[in-house]
Amino acid sequence: MTNFVEELKWRGMIHDIMPGTEEQLAKEMTAAYVGIDPTADSLHIGHLVGVMMLKHLQRAGHKPIALIGGATGMIGDPSGKSQERNLLDEPTLRYNEEALKAQLAKFLDFETPSENRAELVNNYDWMKDVTFLEFIRDIGKHLTVNYMMSKDSVKKRLSAESSEGMSFTEFTYQLVQGYDFMWLYQNKNCKLQMGGSDQWGNITTGTELIRRKTSGEAFAMTCPLITKADGGKFGKTEKGNIWLDEKRTSPYEFYQFWLNTSDEDAGKFIKIFTLLGKEEIGELEKEHQEAPHQRKLQKQLADEMTVMVHGKDALKMAQEASQILFGKSTKENLQAIDERTFLSVFEGVPTFDIDKKWLKDGVNIVDLLAEKTQVFASKGEMRRLIKGGGVSINKEKIQDAELTVDASYLLNDKYILVQKGKKKYFVLQCP
Repeated sequence: MTNFVEELKWRGMIHDIMPGTEEQLAKEMTAAYVGIDPTADSLHIGHLVGVMMLKHLQRAGHKPIALIGGATGMIGDPSGKSQERNLLDEPTLRYNEEALKAQLAKFLDFETPSENRAELVNNYDWMKDVTFLEFIRDIGKHLTVNYMMSKDSVKKRLSAESSEGMSFTEFTYQLVQGYDFMWLYQNKNCKLQMGGSDQWGNITTGTELIRRKTSGEAFAMTCPLITKADGGKFGKTEKGNIWLDEKRTSPYEFYQFWLNTSDEDAGKFIKIFTLLGKEEIGELEKEHQEAPHQRKLQKQLADEMTVMVHGKDALKMAQEASQILFGKSTKENLQAIDERTFLSVFEGVPTFDIDKKWLKDGVNIVDLLAEKTQVFASKGEMRRLIKGGGVSINKEKIQDAELTVDASYLLNDKYILVQKGKKKYFVLQCP
């Protein structure tokens, strides 16, 4: 068993911790929870810090609880946001809950017979029957408006800088989250809530409610909000979020995200997002400093994350795909990747439609590329390039201008990859 707080400290995963938290964890197996927004049917990598906190908690012998915010998802948390979010209906929330549990199972053990098996709960289940009158009578009276107004998340939304203001619904969010903590404290013996540093106000509202209403003691811990060295938003690309669901973000794109991390960020992220130990990471950092161009930190980070989320086969495919653009690859590498990965690799590459009928009996390569598709400006230019070894089809150099291209050249029964020189790519596709 590891010391949970010490483990998180060296990994740079603690921002605030309430006094007494470490003593509570040393005293007994402790249940702790992290809230997860159910507004999509997939986690994105922004959720992973909280999930990794739960994973380390379970590895240290404590009990992780993942709370899907079905009720709070119907309201919207004002923390760190400038406006309200869209509200969801119950069937959508339930569908999302099932999808999220399947993803969480890759990180947390829900099946172990041990007492510290992970548990998934949905606050909609205990909030749905609470009436408004009950809530303001039993919960609202325990916390003053002054106390609620003192929270940073509320202050920001009510400040002169905010043009939106704040609805009553959002103002009461911290009470609803505090009620969650109290319910889990009373029904699941949960004594610790964890989350991002922007959640500190909401979490401490819960500890205060537990103290005032039950005379009990509960604890809070937050992790820093992840930032990138260049000031950009973590977990987003030009296309949007990096999701764990491969239908939303392909394993290749997921792998590439981690592989393209800056040196400074890679050193930080490998501690936060992987389970590699202190010595192993120290050794990797040393090797990286000696030969930064080899990008050992980034490669290890990308490997670890892709295996954790998508498995070894997906990692192998992502590595094969990466070799196609950035290394020495072969026709076999191309044939080893599926259509989605192929399209991810060659996104934005000039694409030309071809008719499968042309390939049925075969077509001369010069006619195909300089006349039927005009990949090349003229037949003369193309013949000169072939002579100089400057044309490749599916990663194989073309030696003969009389070559016949037929259906056997199709990748995924649909594509042919043309390369002009070392770096110019074109895709022929049968629509």
